[in-house]
Parts: sequence; C-alpha cells; structure tokens
Amino acid sequence: MTLDPEDSKIITLARAARARNDAKEGAAVRDETGRTYSATSVELASLRLSAVQVAVAMAVSSGAQSLEAAALVTAGEGAGEADEAVVRELGAKTLFVAGPDGTLRN
Repeated sequence: MTLDPEDSKIITLARAARARNDAKEGAAVRDETGRTYSATSVELASLRLSAVQVAVAMAVSSGAQSLEAAALVTAGEGAGEADEAVVRELGAKTLFVAGPDGTLRN
C-alpha cells in the first residue's frame, strides 16, 4: 500500500512520540487545516488515556473541528473501540495502525 506523504508523516510522528517517551503506543492526528498533533498513552494511577485519545484531545483543545486522518503505532494488538469511535466522531475515515517499525497493519 502506498501512502499519501501526509499520511506517512503522521505515522512518522506517532513513531517518534512513542520512541521519545519509550511508551507502549504513540499516535498522531491531522486536523482539517493540516495541523498535526502527536502523543503517547497516559497511564497514571488516576488517569488512563490511549495515545489516540490524547492526540485527539490535544487537537480539539487547540480548536480543531474535524480530523482528516489518524495513526496509531503500537506493538500491541491495535486500536480499541474507543480509539476508533473518537476518530470517527471527528470525521476521520482512516485510522492507520502500524507496528513500531512503521509497517502498516491495515
């Protein structure tokens, strides 16, 4: 599968976030204006958010009205229902899931 350069970019951003924080997963989203947001999962005793949820929250809190695409990089099984739901809620048709090496799974 050949990706659009902008889609490759969010996968790269998600990989970089994951590697930088030595996290289980990294995610990145692109909003309707082309701005990108990358994040890792948050696992505190009182708060648990997936990387996708954090990236979406960052986008929304920065004024994004919708998403064009999202990417998740994980060594785990992939996106959960909550991740898929929040991406769809903001209009993105695509949630790319890739392994730590950037290889797409879907």
